[in-house]
Amino acid sequence: MADHQQIFDQLCDHYRETAKLENINSLLGWDERVLLPENAGAYRADQITLLSGMIHDRNTDPKIGAWLEELHESPLTEEPNTPAEATIRRIKSDYLKQVKLPKRLVEEFSHARIIGQQTWVKARAENNFGTFEPILDKLISLSRETAEAIGYQGEQYDALLDFYEPEAKTAQVRGVLETLKDQLVPLVAEIKESGRTPNMDILKRHYPIAQQEILGKSAASQIGFDFSAGRLDVTHHPFCTTIGPYDIRITTRYDENFFPSAFFSTLHEAGHGLYEQGLPKNWFGLPPGNAASLGIHESQSRLWENIVGRSYAFWSHFYSDARKMFPDALSDVPIGDFHFAINEVTPSLIRVEADEATYNLHIIIRFELEQALLSGDLPVKDLPGAWNEKYTQQLGITPTSDADGCLQDVHWSAGLMGYFPTYSLGNIYSAQLLEQAREDLGDLDGMFAAGEFMPLLDWLRENVHQHGECYPGAELVERVCGDPIDSTPLIRYLRAKLGPLYGIEH
Repeated sequence: MADHQQIFDQLCDHYRETAKLENINSLLGWDERVLLPENAGAYRADQITLLSGMIHDRNTDPKIGAWLEELHESPLTEEPNTPAEATIRRIKSDYLKQVKLPKRLVEEFSHARIIGQQTWVKARAENNFGTFEPILDKLISLSRETAEAIGYQGEQYDALLDFYEPEAKTAQVRGVLETLKDQLVPLVAEIKESGRTPNMDILKRHYPIAQQEILGKSAASQIGFDFSAGRLDVTHHPFCTTIGPYDIRITTRYDENFFPSAFFSTLHEAGHGLYEQGLPKNWFGLPPGNAASLGIHESQSRLWENIVGRSYAFWSHFYSDARKMFPDALSDVPIGDFHFAINEVTPSLIRVEADEATYNLHIIIRFELEQALLSGDLPVKDLPGAWNEKYTQQLGITPTSDADGCLQDVHWSAGLMGYFPTYSLGNIYSAQLLEQAREDLGDLDGMFAAGEFMPLLDWLRENVHQHGECYPGAELVERVCGDPIDSTPLIRYLRAKLGPLYGIEH
């Protein structure tokens, strides 16, 4: 009779060792986007390609298949959603995908991603889509090949979406986003018709970068990010990455004449970092120590960035610090004017700087475009025109450059086809979770105004973080909140905050 616990331990040891290689790969990727000398890019791509091949070899080792066969329907799988059952279930799902991917494809895709990101940085700086077009075409072709190799029952896009939001289906996500769009469009129209506008010049004054860094790190620390197990650096497009159980790297980018850029991207990435720091350390490298999904990950970042970070209560606590840090910019600005400015609602070109009400329209545009790119209905050469057309139709503004248009995001250059919809799912999840947290904890606004953020963080650690990947994202939220994915709490939250600012019904 097989010793199922011994076999399970062997499986876990194998994946913990593989995680070390993946973390080294992440470190190389972090270094490539933060510190790498310009001329070192090609060799870095070769290094990451080599490691990716080694990781693929370990992830497709026949021993894994044999272990999984022994563990199938063993006592360890009898109780659903336990750490052991989730480990076996999620490893099996990943293994069955990985063995369908030729090593050649994995290595080629890995190499193309690094070259893609390096090319994108230059193309965006030079506003030159033509230099980016060939590598983007290759990345989309490789994404298509990956989807076909893995296989799918519904739409081709399902195979890629599953990497980021396990068990989600394109048709389901499309329906959720269409419902959200139907709710957002009239809200944005009401705000526009209100005729009210904040004084945005407040945020465009001079904010020295050194002081921005101090304030951003202070805010991240106060909401719970542990800098003894993480760090903050500068990059072209902010991100968070995990190098080890006690090494979470977050990044931001600064604009000394626009306060929100760095501050809110720091809070956003710190939200990601809080999730990573809150995952069970004893399961690091295994499904119970991994994030449930990218949608859940984005729910954490958007929650801290927006629902907390743009709240009046947050600034009731933090505004005095900001005024001390930037006396020339804020000494004559009442907190109400500042709060209105950081919650301005107006169609804009740049997704990462978009307001909460229009942000999801940016995501819907990308979701529609990448499906068309993947299917071949939209040739890569026609992307700039298609992008501009959708922005004109759906947001009422037209990009004047590709740098502020189809070149603004890093995701496609990194081959992350299927990633974008998780941002909107995250926004929806975050509002559902916060409604439940308010019900469970009471006066959260009073806590924020007093600088008390730990009750919310502890609640998230108990209800979200500690479960790791034991549940798919949508199921986890339903277990916590009692309702399936629903955009109504997000609209309710937006109306409650924006209604008083714009004099509209909420």
